[in-house]
Amino acid sequence: MGQQEKVATSLAGAVSEEISASLAPVDAELERRYPGDPGTRQPVHTVYVPGDAFAAGTLRSWGDQALALLDEHAPDAASFAAVLGLSDELAEPVHSRVRAKLEREPVEDLRVDFEDGYGPRPDAEEDVTAARAARLIAEAYANGTAAPYMGIRMKCMEAAVRDRGIRTLDVFLTGLVQAGGLPEGLVLTLPKVTYPEQVGAFVRLLEAFEKAHGLDAGRLGFEIQIETSQAILAADGTATVARMIQAAEGRATGLHYGTFDYSACLGVSAAHQASDHPAADHAKAVMQVAAAGTGVRVSDGSTNVLPVGPTAKVHDAWRLHYGLTRRALARAYYQGWDMHPGHLPTRYAAVFAFYREGLEQAAARLARYANRAGGDVMDEPATAKALSGYLLRGLDCGALDLPEVTRLTGLTRTDLESFASPRRGDLTASAQ
Repeated sequence: MGQQEKVATSLAGAVSEEISASLAPVDAELERRYPGDPGTRQPVHTVYVPGDAFAAGTLRSWGDQALALLDEHAPDAASFAAVLGLSDELAEPVHSRVRAKLEREPVEDLRVDFEDGYGPRPDAEEDVTAARAARLIAEAYANGTAAPYMGIRMKCMEAAVRDRGIRTLDVFLTGLVQAGGLPEGLVLTLPKVTYPEQVGAFVRLLEAFEKAHGLDAGRLGFEIQIETSQAILAADGTATVARMIQAAEGRATGLHYGTFDYSACLGVSAAHQASDHPAADHAKAVMQVAAAGTGVRVSDGSTNVLPVGPTAKVHDAWRLHYGLTRRALARAYYQGWDMHPGHLPTRYAAVFAFYREGLEQAAARLARYANRAGGDVMDEPATAKALSGYLLRGLDCGALDLPEVTRLTGLTRTDLESFASPRRGDLTASAQ
């Protein structure tokens, strides 16, 4: 044993107490503004279906159409892998998991659209369509055929359509309440938001509905669609999107990038409007930084190139969609929009390949961290959080199975969640 060190200090305890007291308001502000990720499942995509086209069989129809496209244009693992450039090792597991997903849960998040996909209609017609959407969604949750998340996109809060949007939301939510209550997977989407005040007005609207029906305060949350340049940069030079999150008063659940409205707003020509355009990258980067730590999640947009027509054209569209999805995943945009059943095979192929490619490395690094073992990478608690979050997202979407993750990491799902969320566990504790 070496010589015992003598520990000496110079500051009185009152100094620490005074500093802590002075920073107490900051501590509270950090907790309020940056509560961290909610720890719930995030869908890998959102599917938009016009209000008049939504039916009881829509989810199953999308899955069946996607399976039919696979049967016609890539009937086996080898042909599908050849189209997308998947390795031999990934070809079979990705193909089989994609087919199983399309059979079991073809859509993770569905929005019945009353905005651009629906357009202006007579008031009586939109009323009936909104009431019908409420009835069908309530029935789907009751009989077990619902997607994990479902809801509507109303018209925006701009003056020309504001009253119509408010009425549609009221009809829809009232229908759900009368049909048995609001489902846990309910999601509302507010489009074309330009000013934080529009977000604040929407909060007041939701508060009024909650009070009218005796619901818990804050029961209704919503996504904010970023589709205008002003939503990113305000006239005074501030980042509007950050102010929108605060204006939502804890109700914002997501920021969704609107590829084509935003691109058009900046004057990008139609041929170059895409989610990998530099203008799109800038907008999403600002969204990502504004949302970091707030519990608000960021979603990429969509492609309007549809996999329809002859096989060669379908393959081209699949490769484009697959590449854009993989690009988004690498940039930590774990959700996007899908506009056509033909996008489902490549959405899931890209997601499954992303998680399966990195499974063994992520699992090994997390296992070493949890066991405090050495390795060629020195990971910190923040990295352990990222590694466990990666594995949990892979489990949630069906890319990974819990037995294989447990075998590779030695960790249960509860262990993974404790690493992924510091609010639910100590990041530095090793699982036993």
